[in-house]
Amino acid sequence: MTPPKPFTVALETDSPAEVQFDEGDASLWKLALEGSGAGAWDWNIETGVQIHSKRWQEMLGYQHDEVGATNSSFVELVHPEDLNRIRLAYEAHMAGTTPTYAVEMRLRCKDGSWKWILTSGMVVQRNATGQAIRMIGTHVDIDSRKATEVLLARSEERWKLALESTGDGVWDWHIAEGREFFSKRLLDMYGFTEAELEQNPDELDQRTHPEDLAQMLNDRQAHFEQLTPTYSNEHRILCKDGTWKWILTRGMVVLRDADGKPMRMVGTHTDISARKAAESLVRQQAYFDPLTGLPNRRMLRDRVEQEIKRNRRDGKRLAILFMDLDHFKEVNDTLGHDSGDVLLVEAAQRLRACVREHDTVARMGGDEFTLLISELEAGQGLEHLLQKLLQNMSAAFVVGQERVFVSASIGVTFFPDDGSEVETLYRNADQAMYAAKNAGRNRFSYFTPALQEAALQRARISHDLHDALDKGQFELHYQPLVDLSSGQVRKAEALLRWRHPVHGMISPAEFIPVAEASELIITIGEWVFTQATRQLQDWRARLHPHFQISINSSPAQFRRPCSGKNTWVSRLKEQDLPGMSLVVEITEGMLLDMDTHVTRQLMEWRDAGIQVALDDFGTGYSSLAYLQELDIDFIKIDKSFVQGLTPQGTHFILCKAMVVMAHALGLRVVAEGVETALQRDLLLEAGCDFAQGYFFARPMPAEQLETLLSQPGISGQWLPTTTLLGMQLLVIDDHPIVRQGMVAALRQLQPGVEVLEAADGAQGLELLEQHPRIKAVLVDLEMKTLGGIPTIRQIRQLQPAIPVLVVAGSEDPDDYRAAMQAGANGYCPKSTGLRTMRLAVRSVLDGQTYVPDFMSASPE
Repeated sequence: MTPPKPFTVALETDSPAEVQFDEGDASLWKLALEGSGAGAWDWNIETGVQIHSKRWQEMLGYQHDEVGATNSSFVELVHPEDLNRIRLAYEAHMAGTTPTYAVEMRLRCKDGSWKWILTSGMVVQRNATGQAIRMIGTHVDIDSRKATEVLLARSEERWKLALESTGDGVWDWHIAEGREFFSKRLLDMYGFTEAELEQNPDELDQRTHPEDLAQMLNDRQAHFEQLTPTYSNEHRILCKDGTWKWILTRGMVVLRDADGKPMRMVGTHTDISARKAAESLVRQQAYFDPLTGLPNRRMLRDRVEQEIKRNRRDGKRLAILFMDLDHFKEVNDTLGHDSGDVLLVEAAQRLRACVREHDTVARMGGDEFTLLISELEAGQGLEHLLQKLLQNMSAAFVVGQERVFVSASIGVTFFPDDGSEVETLYRNADQAMYAAKNAGRNRFSYFTPALQEAALQRARISHDLHDALDKGQFELHYQPLVDLSSGQVRKAEALLRWRHPVHGMISPAEFIPVAEASELIITIGEWVFTQATRQLQDWRARLHPHFQISINSSPAQFRRPCSGKNTWVSRLKEQDLPGMSLVVEITEGMLLDMDTHVTRQLMEWRDAGIQVALDDFGTGYSSLAYLQELDIDFIKIDKSFVQGLTPQGTHFILCKAMVVMAHALGLRVVAEGVETALQRDLLLEAGCDFAQGYFFARPMPAEQLETLLSQPGISGQWLPTTTLLGMQLLVIDDHPIVRQGMVAALRQLQPGVEVLEAADGAQGLELLEQHPRIKAVLVDLEMKTLGGIPTIRQIRQLQPAIPVLVVAGSEDPDDYRAAMQAGANGYCPKSTGLRTMRLAVRSVLDGQTYVPDFMSASPE
C-alpha cells in the first residue's frame, strides 16, 4: 500500500490526528467493510492522509488518537521484512496488472508484539489524467491462520506417509500457487514416471474423460464452497498406454485464507476399474433390453420419476409417448420371429434418430415402445416430432430379401397437465394410444379432449397453411417506428397476416409456430422478403430516399439458407436496394443455438450493410457478448417492460439501463408495445431512439400507412405537448458550428419552438432584453468576449427566475460548482450529445436542477 519511498506531500490539515474515520458515515462501502468485522482504512494518495476505523485500531490494541492519520504513521508499524512485498503489490495494482491490492504483512501492536494482517484494497478515485488519488480497503486478522500453517508443515510428512501406506496414489494441490504434487504410486497407476508428468493441476484434469469432467468439477467446486465436508468423485483418466482407468478420488481442503477461499487441498486416487466393470455388466442386464439395447421398463420408470422431480422443480413439462407397431404380428406370423427381431432393432434405431440426445426411447416388451420427451416449455407442442415418428415408422423395412411395411399408433400424455404420478401418466398414454388405433392407426392421439381438440386445430391450420400462399391469403401490414426525438417516421416493421376465407384473420401466434414446425415458414419467409423489398422500392422513391423496413426471420430460415442468386443480399442488389434499407429481426433464442449457419448468415448480412435487430430484448438468456461479436445494430425492448413503465418503477430503471448499455455499445434502441403517452414520455426521458405501438399506430396495410404519414403535422402529434409551443430559447456560444448544431437540436424539441442565437455573452444579454418571450438560456463557459460565468451573473440581474443551462465542453467539477454558484440551473457537458441536452432543457424548464453524471459519480 506504500510507495517505494515515504511521501513528501504536505497534509491539508495542520493536525493529522484530528482527521478521523467517520464511524457514522452511511456510505455503502463503509457500512459493508465495517459490517464484515474487518478494520477499514481510507487513504488520500495526494495528501498522504490515511484514516483508520475504530475496529482497525482495536485490532492492534490502540486507542483513539494513538495512531496518526497519515500513511507514514501506518508505515512505521509495518515489519521491515514486509515493506518490499507491500511495495511490489502496490506497484502491481497501480500498473493495472492486478484488479485489487492484497498482501499479507505483520504490524506492530501497542504491546510490542507482531500480528499477521491481510490487507486488501483498491483505487476508488482517479484525477482527470487517470492517476490514482484515493484508495480504500480492509485489514483482516490472520494471526491464527499463520500459526496453523506452521503446525501443518510440521505434520505434513507424517500424514503423507500414512496415505501412501494404503496403496492409493496421493496428490497435494497448492491451489494459490497453481502447483500439484503427485506421489510415485499415483504416477505408477497411470504408467508415468516423474519426468513424464508435470507437477501441474491441469495434467490430470486434461486427461479426465470428457463425459466425466463436468461432474468432477461440480463436486470439487461444491467442496470448495464448503457445501460438502469432503471431496469425492468417480471418473475415468487416460493412461499412458491409451486406455481409460476408473478411479475414485477423495480429498479435503486443509488450508483456507481469511475469506474462506481454498489455498491447499490433499487427497488420494484409488483404482476402481474392476468394480466398475462388474457394475456395468450387472447394470446392462438389469436395465437394458437385450435385443435392441434400449432402456427397459425398469430403467424407464427410474428416468420418468427423476424427470418428474426435475421438471416440477424447473417449472417445465414432459411428455410420455406410448407407441405400438401396427401389423407387427403379421410380420412375425409370415416371416418368423427372427425377422421380427430384425425389424424391432431397426425400429429402435429409427426412433433414437428422431429424438434429442437427452430424451429416452425404451422398449416395454413385444412391439411396444415408450418415449420420454423432457424439458418442454409451456405451450410447446410435439406435432413436428409426432409426424416425423409416423413417417419413419411407415417407411419400408428391409428384412432379409423382403420389404416390409408397418405403421405406428401413438398415445401422448403430458406432465403436469394430465397427471403427476408415473402410473397415472402410463395409463393416460396407454388409453390415448388405443384411441389412435381405434381411429384407424398410423396416427397419434392426445389423452384429454381439450388437447385432442387443440391438436386437431393445429392439424387444420397446418393443412390450410399449405394452400394459403398459393391462394393469396397472406398480407403484409406495416407498423411505423417513430423517431422519439423528432416524431418522424422513416422506418416500419413488416408484419405477416393471414386472412382465412372461412375463419377470417388468424392470429400469428396460432399459425407461425405451426409454420415453423412444418418448415413452411421458409417459403412464407421468402414471400415476405419479396413483398417487403418491393414496398421498399416504392416508398424510398415516393416517401423518403432512406426509408427502412424491418422483417422477422425464423430459426428455420437459418437452418436452410438460400444460396447463389437467391440470397437476400443478391436479390437486394438486383433491385438496386442498399443493404441499409433492410433490417432483419432475430430473437435471443436464436443466439442460444448459435452454429456456423447462423454466424455465417449474420456476417454476410453485416458485410452487405443489412442491419440486424435483436427482438424481445431482455426476455431471453443470450450472452451480451453477442451484441458486439455479431455487430447487432438495434435492440428492441420487449413490450413486457414497456407496459409496466412508471416514473419511479423498476421497469423504467431497467429500460434506462438497457438504453445506456446499448448506446455505450454503439447500438440504437426501439421500444415495442407503446400504448400510452406516459410510456412515450418515460421512454423519451430514458433516451430511447425509436418506439412503436398502438399509441402511435396499429399495423396497417401499406396504403393506409402512406395516408397516415401524409397527414400534415403528424410528426408533431406523436411528440409530447409541452409549454415550449410558441416560446423562444436563447443559445449563447462563440463556436458557430457547435451553436448551429445546438439550435437544430433544440428545434426538434417541438414544432413551433423558436431558437435565437448569440455569438458571445454581450450579444446574448442584448437579445434577452429585446425578446421578453425567451423562456430559457443555454450558455457556454469558454467565450472570448464575455465568459460564461459573468454572463450568468448578469442574466440573474436581468431576470432572476429564468432557467439557465450551461452547455460546456468541460467536465471539471470546479467548473460545475462555479456555474451553479453564479446562478445556473443545470450543467450539461457537450460530450453527452444533443439528445441529453434536450432532456436537460426539459428538466430546467420543469424547475428541476440538472446535474451531470460526472458530478453524481464524484465526491463533493
